[in-house]
Amino acid sequence: MLNLSMNIRLAAISDADDVWRLVQDFPPTFRPDREAFELTFRELVAEASQTLVLVAEQGSGSVVGYLLAHCRATFLANGPAVGVEEVMVAERSRRQGVGQGLMNEVESWAESQGAAHVSLASRQAGDFYRALAYEDTATFFKKPLAR
Repeated sequence: MLNLSMNIRLAAISDADDVWRLVQDFPPTFRPDREAFELTFRELVAEASQTLVLVAEQGSGSVVGYLLAHCRATFLANGPAVGVEEVMVAERSRRQGVGQGLMNEVESWAESQGAAHVSLASRQAGDFYRALAYEDTATFFKKPLAR
């Protein structure tokens, strides 16, 4: 079910506090640091050519979701591909079309970039992505580096 009172738009610097609150909802694989978040958020919002940062608003303009994606050149896709790095919807707004709206927007952006595909890693939302016609194609590995 799509929420008709939803607005999806490019993120602005003024959305930092709202996005920070949503970042806190991710499982504690990493502990986000507010200062590092602020620097990165500003950089990513300013980088509009190969990076997409969206926010979803409901009702009176409260931010209830965000998406971060990058478009990069690849060898295997014979051109660019879009990777969705993060998607988060506030728990109270799930199952209302917010995530689907964010994914629809990133797919449109990917097409405008000439991307061959959109990919993402997800540990807990596989059923959601399969319902949007995404295929489970790989296992995601990561190795934390000392900082």
